Amino acid sequence: MAESTAVVWDKALLSYDMGDHPMNPVRVELTMALARELGVLDRPGVRLVVPEPADDAALTRVHRADYLQAVRLAPQDPFFRGWGLNTEDNPVFDGMHEASARICGATLAAAEAVWSGAAVRAVNVSGGLHHAMAARASGFCVYNDPAVAIARLLDLGAERVAYVDIDVHHGDGVQAAFYDDPRVLTVSLHESPLTLFPGTGFPEECGGAGAEGSSVNVALPPGTGDGGWLRAFHAIVPSVLRAFSPQILVTQCGADAHRLDPLADLRLSVDGQRAAYIALRGLADELCGGRWVATGGGGYALVEVVPRAWTHLLAVATGAPLDPGTQTPPAWRRLAAERRPGTEIPTTLTDGIEPPVERWEPGTAPDPVDKAILATRMAVFPLHGLDPHDARD
Repeated sequence: MAESTAVVWDKALLSYDMGDHPMNPVRVELTMALARELGVLDRPGVRLVVPEPADDAALTRVHRADYLQAVRLAPQDPFFRGWGLNTEDNPVFDGMHEASARICGATLAAAEAVWSGAAVRAVNVSGGLHHAMAARASGFCVYNDPAVAIARLLDLGAERVAYVDIDVHHGDGVQAAFYDDPRVLTVSLHESPLTLFPGTGFPEECGGAGAEGSSVNVALPPGTGDGGWLRAFHAIVPSVLRAFSPQILVTQCGADAHRLDPLADLRLSVDGQRAAYIALRGLADELCGGRWVATGGGGYALVEVVPRAWTHLLAVATGAPLDPGTQTPPAWRRLAAERRPGTEIPTTLTDGIEPPVERWEPGTAPDPVDKAILATRMAVFPLHGLDPHDARD
């Protein structure tokens, strides 16, 4: 079978709309518009998939049934409290259950397409709602679509699922869902929990009893840029994935580690994010026969960053990466200006930065990023039979 990519998309996914809120669905609309204008969605082997909402059977693999009922009822009561809902982070909106279930359905469709062999790779840029807990909304997330999709993969017979989360915030909900399950390796690179929500994701969080080493956390200091971030990624992620030997790779590709993001303090460029996507595809190709399910996630520079970053993600998933110097099409610029008046509209897919290639070396005078790398390697590598001080591991 020729290589193919399923891109899961329907305008109905834009109904996950919390109103005057950082999680504005315009970022997803503009991503899909930019990818379409640049021909990414028309590449050979690309198949657009329209998802159905996830049903209760799928959702209750991760979430409690009484929580689902609360999500359904909350929009009917303006004074509703509890379950993490009707807060500043997680305001209630009409159709909240249906919109959240549809995003889960989209990531389920992506995972099922890859596991069944209908596609080698699949992308749902509207997904990546990684903070939602079994019975609590959190961090703009009502239902946890990556966790729901991973649970489906396990039910379909997957024995080793690797989840890599490159959002600026710790992937706490996915980690919690599988903390005691040795079949799922969760890896999260994020800004230090000492300085950023949700306050978890320390290196010592390594997995529960019987699943030691199944949780890997890289807590990076504020101000980390492309060079340090990519150095940390390559010092940890390939080694633990190779040791785990996954059958399929699921990734959460939040774009909020960018230097322009208003809610966090890492300093990546779009070019650095593009390099991360290329590295993730390379690991899927090396370890999983190419099987890769990618979701979006955070990202609150709605025009300046997210559409460019996730268009690069879609390009990497569907074929050759786009040239960073590619111009944004005039039609897309007009749409972006119409949707977000007064915002500076990017004219190219690059921030004009060539991400440096930096190799982690043990035994040198460490900077804060190197200390973070070593802390994670010391906590987790021995649990995988790896030497934390050997740069070859």
